[in-house]
Amino acid sequence: MPIREYQRKIFKENKLRKRFKKIFKICLLFFLFCSLFVVFLFFYYGRELPRPEKFTERQLFQPTKIFDRTGEVLLYQIYGEEKREVVPLEKISKNIQQAVIVAEDANFYNHFGLDFKGIIRAILNDLKLANRSQGGSTITQQLIRSSFLTNEKTVERKIKEIILTLELERRVSKDQILEFYLNQVPFGSNCYGVQSASKAYFKKDISDITIPEAAILASLIQAPSYLSPYGENFEDLLNRKNYVIDRLVKTNYLEEEEAENFKKVVVNFTPLKEINPFEAPFFVLEVKNYLFKNYGENYLKQNGLKVYTTLDWDLQSTAEEIINESEERNENFNAFNSSLVALDPNNGQILAIIGSKDYFGKAFPEGCKVSRNECLFSPQFNVAVLGKRQPGSALKPFVYSTAFNKGFTPKTILWDVETNFGLGEDDYIPNNYDQKYRGPVSLKQALSQSLNIPSVKLIYLVGIEESLSMIEKFGITTLTESPLYYGLPLVLGGGEITLLEMTSAYGVFATEGYKTTPSYILRIENNKGEIIEEFKKEPKKILKTEPCRIINDILSDNISRTPTFGPNSPLYFPNYQVASKTGTTQNLSDAWTFGYTPSMTVGVWVGNNNNNSTLQPGVVLAGPIFHQFMEKALEKYPTNNFIIPEEIETEKPVLNGEIQEPIHSILYYIKKEDPLGIYNLIPDNDPQFFRWEKGIEKYINP
Repeated sequence: MPIREYQRKIFKENKLRKRFKKIFKICLLFFLFCSLFVVFLFFYYGRELPRPEKFTERQLFQPTKIFDRTGEVLLYQIYGEEKREVVPLEKISKNIQQAVIVAEDANFYNHFGLDFKGIIRAILNDLKLANRSQGGSTITQQLIRSSFLTNEKTVERKIKEIILTLELERRVSKDQILEFYLNQVPFGSNCYGVQSASKAYFKKDISDITIPEAAILASLIQAPSYLSPYGENFEDLLNRKNYVIDRLVKTNYLEEEEAENFKKVVVNFTPLKEINPFEAPFFVLEVKNYLFKNYGENYLKQNGLKVYTTLDWDLQSTAEEIINESEERNENFNAFNSSLVALDPNNGQILAIIGSKDYFGKAFPEGCKVSRNECLFSPQFNVAVLGKRQPGSALKPFVYSTAFNKGFTPKTILWDVETNFGLGEDDYIPNNYDQKYRGPVSLKQALSQSLNIPSVKLIYLVGIEESLSMIEKFGITTLTESPLYYGLPLVLGGGEITLLEMTSAYGVFATEGYKTTPSYILRIENNKGEIIEEFKKEPKKILKTEPCRIINDILSDNISRTPTFGPNSPLYFPNYQVASKTGTTQNLSDAWTFGYTPSMTVGVWVGNNNNNSTLQPGVVLAGPIFHQFMEKALEKYPTNNFIIPEEIETEKPVLNGEIQEPIHSILYYIKKEDPLGIYNLIPDNDPQFFRWEKGIEKYINP
């Protein structure tokens, strides 16, 4: 190799070596800086940290208290006095020890407090690249966090957690750490530690716990409130239990055949009212859900909030008593559940609510073949708030109000005659409840007597899309399918609603067109008595006044509804003017009664959670409950009569209640798109025209 080329090569190598040394020095300095910075952070944040072995020294926290509207009746305390019973590890069954370890920290006995595999798994969880069955925190970290720190995700908290975790692992044995953890981990229902949880849920000492029971307790650690065996996510709890049992197989604590047998074992729980008594449970749970969502469980547990709710305890007690008394009578008609809502329509405040007839009991008869892991069959299922049921004729007033808003009048004539509304090959021939036809009837007669055929004609005239739009304005959010999906049967209750939304919607009539969203809370105070949240909702005008007055007049007219319901039905109050409407689904699975005055709106549902048919309509099943409750409510909330609507005269005789010659259906005289406009010059263009005409002709000339 020539000397010049050799020198050039040596020069390049020296240059690269110098560059490498420079980069190495920079990296070394950066590493030293980072190390010193981490050490500084550890010393800075680790100052005056508590001694990790002192797990018996716990701060006393003030529970959050939930009151009725007067502040005199305590409904519930969120994590008041903790139920805790400390037991040594040797007296804690191996079943629960192993179940907790495989569920929370399978590598517990092999790591030094931090599990880097778990940390990587947690990162993958956050990136949606792995499942969330196990997190990244070890048992030791969880113990430190729950004892001395908060759940806030900050660098400072994480550093403190790591320092205390390493320090605890250095000072204390693994068995002692596990004992500490098992004696203080929360299991829900105010239970802390495996002993109190075992006694609360299973009425047995933790030394006697079975593998399926142990798997249940180990499952609860992940989310005690969400996975509560008394809540709506029971199926998720069972799935988590089976996951824990599978983990016991994977870690060689169980044989696979044993595990499959254990999965099939039915675990029996202590009745809820024996371990966690509270008043107005369905109401309280809705308040709790709001508080947990907006304040967080830890904050509520520690800071002693006072929550003043909208609940009228007298009315709530009355509702519970009436529904309890109606139980035997309705069960004779094969109706095993009831629900009630009462609210003030002027401000949306919920005064009483019963989600199912007995939160602590059964919502279906003994021997009913249903699965316990389906929350819809649970007595804890809140039918009032969550149960989507068909309303039957109870939906009619909203379609009628849409019609009155559009220009139809209470005197408008429709023919109650046999009519085939079906288009194409499919027939649709609805019947009235009594299989009879009345010929020409006014809209007032049709609504007050709950006639089906005129109502189907009316929703056709008004328009399904326009009716759905109006119903949504009333605050009913569950009718989300297309107009084509519901079709004309919508007016007869062809969709699904909830009792709470429907009761609130009837309140719009009571307030002559103003809607207010239902609310549970009046105000929230901190432990110093300062108001931190106050609920004031402004009513929103969603419907003209006059259509509301017409509906009020029709639904409160006892004489007008007498041909259907009789003069002394449960809808009649001799000394008060009460508007009311019943509803019954076609197969008698849902029975409804709604009623209101200017100061009170009440809704009642009776039926079966499993949709089994009852033997009676809404007025027979829900009507008596409604009447008894409203009678008591009227004593406490006296009211004025409704304002009489104005007489309406239009230029259309058919809208004014006149029958013209020759006799035709209303489609001959009006255009449904514009009932107050010009006559329908070409009525036979309407696809329903000849069908309606044929029904009238058959009625007149049978």
